[in-house]
Amino acid sequence: MKRTLLIPLVIFFIMICMTCIFLINLKMQSQEIKRENAEFEIFLNKEVLGTDVASLISKAVDKNEKNNIQKDERKYYINNDENSIKIDLKMTTIDKTYPMEEIYNNNITEFVKNFNSIKFKCTSIEYHKKTGKISRITFEELS
Repeated sequence: MKRTLLIPLVIFFIMICMTCIFLINLKMQSQEIKRENAEFEIFLNKEVLGTDVASLISKAVDKNEKNNIQKDERKYYINNDENSIKIDLKMTTIDKTYPMEEIYNNNITEFVKNFNSIKFKCTSIEYHKKTGKISRITFEELS
C-alpha cells in the first residue's frame, strides 16, 4: 500500500520541481531582456552627441556579431525576428537616412571626427514581436 502511494507522490514532486525550474528560467530570461533593452531605452526621446551614437552603433554591431546575425550582399544585418538590432540615422541637413552598417563599414572614426559635437535625438524604438528585444532604433539629427 505504501509503495502504490509513494510512486504518485514522487511523480507529483518531480512535476512540481520541473514547473518551478521552468518558471524561474522564464523569469531570468525576462529580466535579461529588460536589462539588454534598458541599455538602449535610456536614450529614447533624449538628445545625445554624435560620439554617443557612434558608441551605440559599435555596441549594436558587437551584439549582432555575438549573436551570429546573417548579412546580405551589401553587408547589412538581416532582421531575424529574435535578437538582431539595427540603428538608423536620419540626417536632416541632407534629408537622408543612413543604416548603421554604412557608417560602421565606412570608418566609424570618421563619423566621430565629423559629427562628435552634433546633437541627435532618439525618436523611436521598435521591438521584435517574438522575443520583446529591441530590433530597431532611429536617431534624428537636430538642426
